[in-house]
Amino acid sequence: MTEASTTAHTVQDVITALKDKPGALLPILHGIQDALGYIPSDSVPVIAKALNLSRAEVHGVISFYHYFRDTPPGKHTIHVCRAESCQAMGSSELEIHVKNKLGIDYHETTTDGQFSLEPVYCLGNCACSPAIQIDKDFYGRVSNTCFDEIISELETSV
Repeated sequence: MTEASTTAHTVQDVITALKDKPGALLPILHGIQDALGYIPSDSVPVIAKALNLSRAEVHGVISFYHYFRDTPPGKHTIHVCRAESCQAMGSSELEIHVKNKLGIDYHETTTDGQFSLEPVYCLGNCACSPAIQIDKDFYGRVSNTCFDEIISELETSV
């Protein structure tokens, strides 16, 4: 089975499982992103047809919510908290450092496919600002040096 057919099969499975729920579009989009890490553009017409929506309506929801991706994520996804507490404790400087270190901006992935960078507007770790999340791990009181060490460790791990 090719990667494209596996992806199409996954999309169809999610749609079939959730299409009869009230307000099914968001659960379907979350289900696809949870399964694949992103929402492939060629799934938009399939979703639209299954829910009797226009492609524009489906695309509008995907593009409105920053959580949804339309490109595959990197091996690791880094979320930098941009909430007030983290900003007060230096996350703006950390944000600049992270972008420079990785050579990408928000909603982008490094050329080697290792890291994707996403903003987040509260990680609930305000007492330990500035905070970041990498994949499912949370880090508090993150300095530029601390960030570099974490990234170095991830780059060397298998």
